[in-house]
Parts: sequence; C-alpha cells; structure tokens
Amino acid sequence: MIGSEEELAAVVADADGPLSVRGGGTRGFAGAGEVLSVAGLSGITLYEPGALTMVAQAGTPVAEIEAALAKENQRLAFEPMDHRGVVGSTGTPTIGGVFAANVSGPRRISVGAARDFLLGVRFVDGQGSIVKNGGRVMKNVTGYDLVKLMAGSFGTLGVLSEVSFKVLPRPETQGALVLHGLDDAAAVAAMSRAMGSPFEVSGAGYDPETRRAVLRLEGFEDSVSYRLAQVQDVLRSQVSEMSVMTAEDSTAYWDGARDVAAFHGAEGDVWRVSCKPSDAPGLAQAAGAEAHLYDWAGGLIWLRMAAGCDLRARLGVFDGHATLIRADEATRARLGVFQPEAPGVAKLTAGLRKRFDPRGIFNTGLMDAAA
Repeated sequence: MIGSEEELAAVVADADGPLSVRGGGTRGFAGAGEVLSVAGLSGITLYEPGALTMVAQAGTPVAEIEAALAKENQRLAFEPMDHRGVVGSTGTPTIGGVFAANVSGPRRISVGAARDFLLGVRFVDGQGSIVKNGGRVMKNVTGYDLVKLMAGSFGTLGVLSEVSFKVLPRPETQGALVLHGLDDAAAVAAMSRAMGSPFEVSGAGYDPETRRAVLRLEGFEDSVSYRLAQVQDVLRSQVSEMSVMTAEDSTAYWDGARDVAAFHGAEGDVWRVSCKPSDAPGLAQAAGAEAHLYDWAGGLIWLRMAAGCDLRARLGVFDGHATLIRADEATRARLGVFQPEAPGVAKLTAGLRKRFDPRGIFNTGLMDAAA
C-alpha cells in the first residue's frame, strides 16, 4: 500500500506493466494490471469551515470527511452514493474515488455534480511526475482544466493523491412532498414542473412500483413549510393526491434513494441510464426491466435487468448513455461498462490519454468499448 505521494510517483515511474488503480474498491470494477492502492494516502490536511473549503488526501474515507464536516454543521453538497449495497462490494468509499468517478447523488439536480465542487487536485501522471492544478478557490483557468478533467476519468489519466473541494452548510431541516397514484409519464411531468418552479426542490424521484413521486425541499423550517405548500399549489391541477413526509422520514427516504436501496440483494444486472427527463418513460418502457427507478426528475434511471441482457441494444440510439454498474465478469467483458463514445469524442479521449498516460498503464481497458 502506498504511503506517500513521492512513493506513488516512484512506483508509477518504475512500473513495467499495467496498473489497476484502486481507492476503497467499492464500485466493483477496475482496469487490468497490478493493483495500485492509494488507500494509504489518508487524512484531512486542511479544513477551513469559514471558507467552506477542505483539502484531503485521496485515500481518506468519505465517512471521515463527513464526520469532520458534521461537527461544523456542514456537508458534501453533492450527496455521493455508497455503491457497496447495490454492487455487493466491500471496502471503504474514499474521497479520491468519489471525485475520480464524479459520484453525485439526488441533490445534483439543484447544486451540481461532484466535479462542480472540486477546486484543486494533485496527481501522478503516467510518467511518474507529480502534477498540481487548481487551488482552494474557484477561478477561471486557461489551457487544460485538469481539475474538471480528472473528475470522472476513473483513474485513466492519472492517480489522484490529494483533492481540495468546496463544502456547504447543512440546512436546518428538510421535508418531502409525496405525489400519489402516478404513472411514469405523469410522474416525470409533475417532477419537471416542480423543478421549474422557484421553490428550490433539491430532490425529485419516482418509484413505479409504489406509483409515488417524492420531492425534497431543504432549508430553514419556516421556509420549508411555506415552499411545500407552494409546490402543492403548483401541482394541484396535475396531481389529485399529495401528502407530506416528516423531516425524519424524508431523510431516510433520500438516503435509500441515494444508495438505490431497493436493488440491494436483488438478482439481475444493474444499469444506470442518464437521459433527458422527457425521454425517460419511453426508455424505461423499451428496456423491459424487471424493476426501475427514477432520480433527477427523470434524468437518471436505475434499471434492474435480467442477467446478461444487452440494455444498450434494447434502447438503441438516444440522447444519453447507459452504464453497466453490476454484472458478472463475462457480461462486462462482452458489453463493456461504459457507453461507447462517438468517433469524435473517442479521438479526443485517446489524445488525452496519450498526453497524460503515454505508456497506457492506468486502468487499462476500463473505459474502452467492448470488443
């Protein structure tokens, strides 16, 4: 296990074959090669609550980050998912892994993705050089924006050693408006209307099995109560039956929605489809899934499919992408984890990889299209 950034750089520089970059190993898939764990690069190196910024080594457990923030009544705004339940993996989620995979939960629709809160990075490139980009404040950049580039690259461009990021205050309370008796199309229409209102909905999800859509609102108690009533008025012409969740029930519901708790322990492959909300009902119907759930007001669909099913073939061409989150190794090898890139994008991706990892040693094959 790597213990310092300098040791990490030396190991990469001396590598004579592919390296499978790992943090906590909770997402259940990685590239080929010798395991290169950065879990030993752990610890919060700087926290300035007044400036809403934190700096931590990449292997720092997310739980440690969240505990430190909670003491100051702050939080990670983008609500990162814990993949262990849905994937069936072990390990410990790390902050470097969160940013490397751009892991963003239900609150993404209101505050942005993980990459939007990443201020600076330190990483080791494919030649063993230590690279630093960004800092502890938001600013414009010229040339490569390496901060944004590293977020979502899944360790294929470099190995993160340290990240600095923005945090936000924790709201006083939350509540949720439940919309009952809706089908998929009606639920997406209602959620979209709520998101278009001025009342700051911070979560919008739908479960077809229960025919319930749930809208979350956060903030000061009086504000939440007022806005819940206003959203009800906005939706009254579309939804005949509505109820309000307590803060405790809302918290429990959205924790489960974040981690896709409904699919924990269930059989079948799990797919994650990002799409235009207006396309979601049609895509869900075309998928023929054993079960599906909506998040991001329909912009994200979680689907539980029969094992080995080629969801991308069923969906055909659409404005979005389908990622295979859970499947056996044979299915992953046959279908690939990630949506194949358009030719122009693939050319840009290959160019970036050649620039940052000229030897092609980081997470080989992980983001490549299936053969």
